[in-house]
Amino acid sequence: MRILLIEDDIDLSRSLGAMLEKQGFSVTICGDGEEGLFYILENSHDLILLDRMLPGMDGMEVLKRARAAHCAAPVIFLTAVGALGERISGLDCGADDYIVKPFAFEELMARIRCVCRRPQRISDADLPGFGDLSYDPAQSLLRCGDKTCTLSRREGDLLLLFLNNPDQMLPRSMILSRVWGPDAEIEDGNLDNYIHFLRRRLRAVESRLVLKTARGIGYRLMDTQSTHELIG
Repeated sequence: MRILLIEDDIDLSRSLGAMLEKQGFSVTICGDGEEGLFYILENSHDLILLDRMLPGMDGMEVLKRARAAHCAAPVIFLTAVGALGERISGLDCGADDYIVKPFAFEELMARIRCVCRRPQRISDADLPGFGDLSYDPAQSLLRCGDKTCTLSRREGDLLLLFLNNPDQMLPRSMILSRVWGPDAEIEDGNLDNYIHFLRRRLRAVESRLVLKTARGIGYRLMDTQSTHELIG
């Protein structure tokens, strides 16, 4: 289980991270709000432990932006701000639980077990997919059978475009506009780099899907089970 701990108290984050790792968790630690939001958007985590008083961007703003970006990972606030109104606002903002410092580690573990018992917000049947692949945007998780891997935000946006337009040749200009934005200043080679990244992801989960190149035109996501065309 992957936990993201966003906490600016260095001593607390180190000790708490060590205790969580002893329980078998994989823990990523960061110390300010902007860095924490970057980790949320670019990586997939099973749980986020979030301080409310953070440098750069406070925890409430981090949570608002994370939920606006469709992050569905459970979030537990760990904070010294314990007034009733503050607890209510934190939960209404999208947190799954709220623990006031100081707290016992045993209580935190109980809260973690509680939020992790809750059902997933999106069923597999509702996830975008094509062929033998499905993709969970909220978790940035690519799945093929029993194999999975996580995608960066840009990789996920690019894959979603192909999954929503299966077996169609997508022009380079359209891909750049839809994934990077119509006014983005981006070198054309960046698209080729991300296509290369996606191909590695497809191989990593042993998918039969491939990205075919039409040189100078664009790319198409194809199922090799239903085509005999050569792959570029």
